Order: sequence, then C-alpha cells, then structure tokens
Amino acid sequence: MFSITSKDLSSRARTGLIHTPHGEIETPAYVIVGTHAEVRTLTPEDLKHTQTQAVITNAYHLRENPRDVHDMLGWQGPIMTDSGGFQVFSLGFGREHNIGKVVSIFPEHNAKEFHEPEKNLVRITDEGAYFLAPKSAEGTTEKGEQFLGPKESMQIQHKLGADIIFAFDECTSPLHDYEYTKKSLARTHAWEKICLDLQLTTYNFQLLYGIVQGGEFRDLREESAKYIGSMPFDGFAIGGSLGRSRSQAFDILDWTIPLLPETKPRHFLGIGKIEDLFDGVRAGIDTFDCVIPTREARHGRLWGKRGYFDIIKSIWKDDASPIEEGCACPTCEALTKKELHERFRAKDKSAARYATIHNVFFFNNLMKQIRVAIQENAFQKLKKQYLAIRN
Repeated sequence: MFSITSKDLSSRARTGLIHTPHGEIETPAYVIVGTHAEVRTLTPEDLKHTQTQAVITNAYHLRENPRDVHDMLGWQGPIMTDSGGFQVFSLGFGREHNIGKVVSIFPEHNAKEFHEPEKNLVRITDEGAYFLAPKSAEGTTEKGEQFLGPKESMQIQHKLGADIIFAFDECTSPLHDYEYTKKSLARTHAWEKICLDLQLTTYNFQLLYGIVQGGEFRDLREESAKYIGSMPFDGFAIGGSLGRSRSQAFDILDWTIPLLPETKPRHFLGIGKIEDLFDGVRAGIDTFDCVIPTREARHGRLWGKRGYFDIIKSIWKDDASPIEEGCACPTCEALTKKELHERFRAKDKSAARYATIHNVFFFNNLMKQIRVAIQENAFQKLKKQYLAIRN
C-alpha cells in the first residue's frame, strides 16, 4: 500500500505513494481536517481546486450516526478517520490541565495565556474511556456516560468506511509524569492490539495505522516504537503529548522514526505549521494533519511564504495588492487584500470560504514544492529559502 519513489541524500526526507481504495496520496502530504465529515465553509468542488489529496474526519464526533464518510463529504478521494483517542485527552486531562485546542499543546507556549481549568469529562479505565454525556443519549450508563473503547472505535470507523483508520489510544497530557505515562502506554498498547486483531479478522478492507505514544520520555517512546513497529500495521502515527516545547516534539521524531519499518508510511498527528512541515519531513514523516489552514482562515488569518497575517486588521483596508504574490489559488485570482478585508469586516459569509480556499491551497502547494525538491535533491535548499524569507 506504500511505495517510496525518492529519497533525500542529506536527511530522512522521502517521497512516496500511499495506495488506497479511493486513490493515491503523493507524499509528503498535508491531510485536511474535516472533523464532522465536512471541511467547514468549503464545498466538495472547492476541495478539488485546493489540490487537496486527503481529508481526515473523527470517529468520536461521528459516532452517533456513522455511515459512509465519502457520501457525507460528497468527496470520493482518500479519507482518514481519527479513532477518538485525541478526545480522550481534549475532553479529559486537556481540560483539567488547561491544555488543548484553545491554547498551544506545548505548556511552554502558554505562559501568557491563562484560563481557569475546566472539569475533566473523561473517566479512563483499562477497557476504554467513559465520556460524560446527556443522560438521554443512547448508550449512556447509569452515571450518564458514553463509552468508547478499542472495539467500539473500530466498529464506528468500519461503518464510516474511511480508507485509512487509526488504532484507539490514550493521548496523554504533557503535564503527566513518568509513572502515569508508563501506565497509560501499557493500556494503549493493549488497546492497539485489540484494534489490530479486529482489523486482521473483520475490517481488513481498510488500512490501519498503529500509534506510537510515550509522552516526552525517550525510553517509553522507544519502547512504543519497537512494540508497535513490530506489529503488522499498515502504517504508523506519532501522537500524544509531544513534550513541553516545539523542539522536544522533533526530538521525539528522531528517537522513534529510526525504530519504525522503513517501508511503511508515517503520520504526524495534529502538527502543521510551515517550519513543522520542513522539520517533520526532514525526520521522515510522510503525512501531516492540522486544523491550522481551516480554523485560522475562518478568523481571518491567512498563510503565505512569509508566515501569516490577519486580514481583518485595518492596515489592509486600502491595500489593493494580491493576497499572496504568485499564488495561483482561486481566491488570489479573484480578490485583493482590500476586497477580502472588506468582506470580513462586513461579516460576509463568503469571506471565510475565500480565506479557507487560500490557506488550504497554500499548504497543499507547499507540500507539492517539498515533493519536487526531494526528487531533485534540493530539499535543504528549499527549506533554507523558506526560513530565510520568514526571518
């Protein structure tokens, strides 16, 4: 299901093809987030114009009425589904430790952000996770909880019919200590084995990725990479707590990737800024997913070679220049900075759509440039060019 087509001579960067029932993914690639089986503000036709190759949805959020996710999206390209493991963290210790979607997943970056910790809504057992839910919800326990374990996650993902699915795991918090992380890792490994056994016997038309966990602790990460890497998963993902700072996240990649099979694809869960893509590809990552292109677009943050800028700010109200010089996306062909600024200020619903089209196109096109650079053995040159512009 995966073939390597070229390798960079100065790093672990490589290009390849992931073969799925709904088409091939040229790697390295950005997988666009469509949590609820939609890429918000975009139509299926819009996706075609953004060079999107693959979309990732979420089993937890689609668990109430799981059906064919390609039909829900109205898009017949490759689709991944996250197992719901991230929600074990985001609705649980992510709330309790004040780490998650609102602020950076790296505590070091949250020094200027303060929010009162929220109630932990998840109770974790060796069997799976219990989520607090309305008592009227179907499948709730006497305590008003909904259960999600490895079997349930696989059943949901099977019904969703995604091309690539992920084993159920516990995504730990960067504030968890060594002892908790070690205990969690043993539990996650047991869950992943259940998922793999089900995939081998029942759900084998889908490709299943195992997930390497272990928090910021090198010995646990290496233990997980060796264990998960020894099992017949179709691919692998690096997930969970990635340390207390961005630099630690890429240390974790350098610890784990050499221990994973060279011939299978590797996915980096939830990471996707420009510098992250270059550093992840250098380390040997094949696919990435992140909400940055879509979520930030809806709030007026536009990405380009120089980083990002806020189109809503008044500095752009008289600027008739292109949103991104040389960009071939439909938005840059249709609107100037001034015109998109005016749409956001007027709360025109089309503003978020145009911004999302641009951001998704930009990140997909960046990955295309990276692929070409690797094939031409110019990856380090491209990386230096991009980082020089940003600095």
